[in-house]
Amino acid sequence: MPIGDSDNGENGGKGGNGTGGGRRHAGDRAGRATPATAEAAIEQALRDAELTWESPSGGSYVVTLPGTRKLSTTCSLIVGKHSLSVNAFVIRRPDENHAEVHRWLLERNTRLYGVGYALDRLGDIYLVGRLPLAAVTPEEVDRLLGAVLENADGVFNTLLEMGFASAIRREHAWRTSRGESTRNLDAFAHLLRGE
Repeated sequence: MPIGDSDNGENGGKGGNGTGGGRRHAGDRAGRATPATAEAAIEQALRDAELTWESPSGGSYVVTLPGTRKLSTTCSLIVGKHSLSVNAFVIRRPDENHAEVHRWLLERNTRLYGVGYALDRLGDIYLVGRLPLAAVTPEEVDRLLGAVLENADGVFNTLLEMGFASAIRREHAWRTSRGESTRNLDAFAHLLRGE
């Protein structure tokens, strides 16, 4: 899923600061990939996709991926000496059905490209991945960000249904009792039948 299809026209990045400049570095003298070549590839991919991003320090990028189910997904890309790591928050620790949610994540991991689901010490769900620097090209970065978006935003409602169904029902009942809009809960109408 190419990120470049996004209609987000603002680029909050540092594309014009001379760190990448759209040029591909040749690598070191032996032709091996270096952190600088990876950084140039990342910056080119982010500019080409017109994403909002920032680089708080050398080799570190924070990218905002616009979503349809989640408002956005924040993705961190960190260039190390030998690899690029990616980390993106998906959803907080489920309120219920932990075993079902974890099984679903593990089964889905077998089909993912470049990333996999992981839990932090609190039980919050993330997508994480690592690529060797030699694999970091603008096309590969775009592909990797597409995988992050699809597996964070694309499955968000499914994870809400499995891990937060009771909270969704309570929220719907509370809004209904106050005469407030339940429009943003329409995707979960099948959970609310019979209330």
